[in-house]
Amino acid sequence: MKLDPCKRHWLRVNAALLLRPARSLTASIALLAAVATVMPTGSQAQASAWPARPVAMLLGYPAGSGIDSVARFLADGLREKTGQPFIVENRPGAVGNLAAQAAAHAQPDGYTMLFTPNSTHAANIHLFRKLGFDPVADFSPVTTLATLGFVLVVNPAAVPVNSVSELTAWIKARPGRLAYGSGNATGRVAAELYRALTGTDAINVPYKGVPPAITDLLGGQIQYLFADATLAIPQARAGKVRALAVTNAKRISAAPDLPTMVEAGVAGYELDGWFAAFLPAHAPREIVLKLADLCNAVLTTDRARTFLRNIGADPFPGSPESLARHVVSETEKWGRIVKAAGIEPE
Repeated sequence: MKLDPCKRHWLRVNAALLLRPARSLTASIALLAAVATVMPTGSQAQASAWPARPVAMLLGYPAGSGIDSVARFLADGLREKTGQPFIVENRPGAVGNLAAQAAAHAQPDGYTMLFTPNSTHAANIHLFRKLGFDPVADFSPVTTLATLGFVLVVNPAAVPVNSVSELTAWIKARPGRLAYGSGNATGRVAAELYRALTGTDAINVPYKGVPPAITDLLGGQIQYLFADATLAIPQARAGKVRALAVTNAKRISAAPDLPTMVEAGVAGYELDGWFAAFLPAHAPREIVLKLADLCNAVLTTDRARTFLRNIGADPFPGSPESLARHVVSETEKWGRIVKAAGIEPE
């Protein structure tokens, strides 16, 4: 059987990805970015009929988390546009890795998608010795969807501070006696970067998501937390937590009065996160493109912009190619941040 040049090239790429040394991440990411535009096209008929049944949207965080609210907004919009249910399946654990593992091993037919933050496809490879999946070879990038910041929050009833500088002094006066929570990879790295840049000493308490971390913050089990803006901003507006600063390079539109960490006195601090959609590797190209168009259409409406802005996020539309490139640059960036924070992989 003769294969056309495109398919022969794709088979060679797959062989290179499968046979490469497990730790040669940079080479495999470069391959992904280089070939994103020459994946085999698959069946036009299959793509035009998709989706013909419900689609599972795997999410590595619990119900009620910030990303969960965005996932459900997206799922409702996709259902309205296609007439088929997009069912959010919460599979929390291992900072998103469990859901990513399940998606990586699903059939590449377009009926299992992964909705995930930068944890699984940029940060976790620097935080875990074994992921249980390859963030490059096991996925077909679909599109970036939203970008968001994180907010440093404390319980005003238990922690008597009103600024980042006051919190830093309060922690330094109690070395090794206080605790902070981490509900996802970005929150963990955000806290460790703060610790490294300020010379503070506190204990990390990991959680399966930000909501249980906020519960313990309000209960006094932990003293501070870097939480997704999607959850922190509503909690701060309700007066339950005190927001001290945002991790972004610039102030966020949802809370323009909150200073950045740099403005609050932590020089060199900058961190943000993003959400994206992936399908299992070798998903039909037409379905990948169709899903990207649908997702972008849902999250770039005026209604979506208002929804995202109210929870501290902004639309971040893209394409399979732009997401592949973003994975490259973000994986390298997160490697630098994790190293600067002094975090050793688990």
